[in-house]
Amino acid sequence: MKTQLLCTFAHKNNLDIVIEYIKQNFTIPEQRIFVFSNEDFRSDLYCTYNADDTGFRGKNTISIHRKKDTNTLYTVNALNEVIINMNNGILDKNMIVPWENFENSFLLTDDGGYKKVSLIFVKRISF
Repeated sequence: MKTQLLCTFAHKNNLDIVIEYIKQNFTIPEQRIFVFSNEDFRSDLYCTYNADDTGFRGKNTISIHRKKDTNTLYTVNALNEVIINMNNGILDKNMIVPWENFENSFLLTDDGGYKKVSLIFVKRISF
């Protein structure tokens, strides 16, 4: 089965509960979850994992993508907003994105555009 990279949002006080929720609700073939924190708000956590793509997203979970070379996590909508912002308001899907500007970050949509969240790797959970 095809897998999809997912991200479940968590608060550091609820991390154990969120990890159990992920394990119970998703099939994770690689049996590992990577946890990152927001550099500015360390209590805000992002749990990322490859799960079987059943179409189910669940609570506080979104589909994301990753640019491995720069460790950039992003949603397609946020990437589109980056391109629009860099290209005078025009969405050009052939535009080359300078990924080095987004190293170790998470690109998410925000009111009227995108936001760049700087990430800190917290831990890898294997099970």
